[in-house]
Amino acid sequence: LPPDIRTTLEGAMKDATTYANDIAKKENDDALDAVKKSGKTEILTLTAAERAAMKKALQPVHKENESRVGKDTLAAVYKAIGYKP
Repeated sequence: LPPDIRTTLEGAMKDATTYANDIAKKENDDALDAVKKSGKTEILTLTAAERAAMKKALQPVHKENESRVGKDTLAAVYKAIGYKP
């Protein structure tokens, strides 16, 4: 595509992704609130130490599946979520 059309299209894709992610976040938050309000499910919130322990425990799983998902894909996910293995 010509540069001007490419720029416009990339901007539209970025805006659409942000819009869709905002909607998904709101729907997820609303659904979690409904689960909490129902009182039928126990929600556990991990402490910072528990989260760190879980990340450490899952690191070997990431390594084992690196060949399946691809090293670049895994690196991109890490970057997107701010995870430093």
